[in-house]
Amino acid sequence: MNTGLGTYLNLAWTFGVMSLLAIGGANATIPEMHRVAVDVNHWLTDAQFADMFAIAQFSPGPNVLIVTLIGYHVAGLAGAAVTTLAMCGPSGVFAYFVASFFHRSSHSFWPSVIQASLVPLSIGLMAAGGYVLSMTVDTTLAAAAVTIAAAIVAATTRINPLWPLAVGGVLGFAGWI
Repeated sequence: MNTGLGTYLNLAWTFGVMSLLAIGGANATIPEMHRVAVDVNHWLTDAQFADMFAIAQFSPGPNVLIVTLIGYHVAGLAGAAVTTLAMCGPSGVFAYFVASFFHRSSHSFWPSVIQASLVPLSIGLMAAGGYVLSMTVDTTLAAAAVTIAAAIVAATTRINPLWPLAVGGVLGFAGWI
């Protein structure tokens, strides 16, 4: 594990910039996270990235946990701290100033227009993340079928999404997908 100052600066810069693109939460940047971690820096393989995403989603707490796992994989505990702070810090500061500005402009109509226009953008970014993840793990027809079935169950029923995830995990562990 190469954990020189350059590694920490790379992690901080990468996730600091990415935090400003996280409209709708950290999951909105999954495609860029995947591109940077797997394709550009080769920190992870597709399978490792998908595993980290699954662990982050399955674990209690914020969905930004995937960033912490990537940082830990690259540079241990210090890397986990750097990536988490880089992902949460800039966007948190930016959100504070935007909220303050919106509060002062609450009598105007345009803050609500801006907020409403960001909804489709965040949904699109999260859908892109789902697409990237499905392309990394659905390497067989059976895996694709499980993904499609889980998406249908999640979209059309009130069943907790963890149940289809658990079924997929059991099928994978059994070697059926």
